[in-house]
Amino acid sequence: MGSDQASVAAIHVESAEASEEERLAALAHYDVLDTPSEEAFDRVTRLAARIFDVPMALVSLIDGHRQWFKSRRGLHLQETPKGDAFCCVTIREGAPLVICDASADPRFAQNPYVVDEPHVRFYAGAPLRTPEGHAIGTLCVMDREPRSFDEEQVAILGDLAQIVMEGLELRLLANTDALTGALSRRAFREEATRALHLAARHRNEISLINLDLDRFKSVNDTYGHAVGDAVLARSVRACLGQLRKSDVIGRLGGEEFAVLLPQTGPRAALDVAERLRLAISAETHATPEGELRVTASLGVVSAEAGATDIDPLLREADAAVYRAKAEGRDRCVMGRSATREKPGRRRVFKGGRILFNKGASTIDCTVRALSPTGAGLDVSTVVGLPERFDLAIEADQIIRPCRIVEMKDRHVEVEFA
Repeated sequence: MGSDQASVAAIHVESAEASEEERLAALAHYDVLDTPSEEAFDRVTRLAARIFDVPMALVSLIDGHRQWFKSRRGLHLQETPKGDAFCCVTIREGAPLVICDASADPRFAQNPYVVDEPHVRFYAGAPLRTPEGHAIGTLCVMDREPRSFDEEQVAILGDLAQIVMEGLELRLLANTDALTGALSRRAFREEATRALHLAARHRNEISLINLDLDRFKSVNDTYGHAVGDAVLARSVRACLGQLRKSDVIGRLGGEEFAVLLPQTGPRAALDVAERLRLAISAETHATPEGELRVTASLGVVSAEAGATDIDPLLREADAAVYRAKAEGRDRCVMGRSATREKPGRRRVFKGGRILFNKGASTIDCTVRALSPTGAGLDVSTVVGLPERFDLAIEADQIIRPCRIVEMKDRHVEVEFA
């Protein structure tokens, strides 16, 4: 290859890396990953499955290491590794993609989702494109049998994809949850971040409660969504009756809520959580079959002095809720205090690759935090992940040797060697 050709190739690589960094930043802006299902998006996948008479329809979002489904119909998986995703090709090409028979297409014939369950043969996907033009995911339909898909059907799929994007845009505009009156997820995060910085500046204590209604899915399944909605609204009202005006409650999604308690230490926060638990369980809800009572599991954490990032607090509180449910539900569990960020550590959302076996083995990851001394990574699985590896962040054009210092679920903290 001549020097001019090499220069052009390098420019193309740099352009692709910059474009991917911008795409991931656009995805992060919507703050939708790992949120519970929402009827606005489930309605679209139901419509798509009916219109095109297919067994599978998905709203798929692609981050640095995985394909995650905001809505799924006919597929039990919540996410899959990025490398095997048909939708990555749709995003890369930036246009609707139709595969009439994946088993006959050399790009996909050996794909694990073609060879094994769910035995995909037909795929059609339309990009979910932001107003700025970034493709953050797809609306796709799939079948286990080969089939054709004409131009009119492609246009209809594109219109449905636009409806999904309009739903994502509306989520950004809402400051309060229309059903419960709690702050929206985005508004709660913004208010919590502001309160954490204020607490750090004045050296005040601050705590957070994560609250999840127990067995709520069975409420919806047994009594219907109207009763479920009433349970959510009354549960929030019961909580508000126990909170101060300075406290903040937000709906993170589904039946999950968070409460921020300014100027509150761990002991007092645990007392508040217990009052919330009792208030929720004391509520009675009318159903056609008689009165219903629900309970909640709560996780409580306090921020260490100087902590300003809401994400570690939410993670620790969520882990405490998980323990509360494992111990029998209807209880409060104290979590580990969220530590102050290391100097220079900042929140990021970048695509990365974990390299080991002298570069012969790679695992996609999403870099969620960076500092001069380490990083926080999300991966699809920690199975087979070595203790030491190289971390490549293409957007920053760096490769750093790393050592794992902490693993929790699919989040990995590393320090640079």
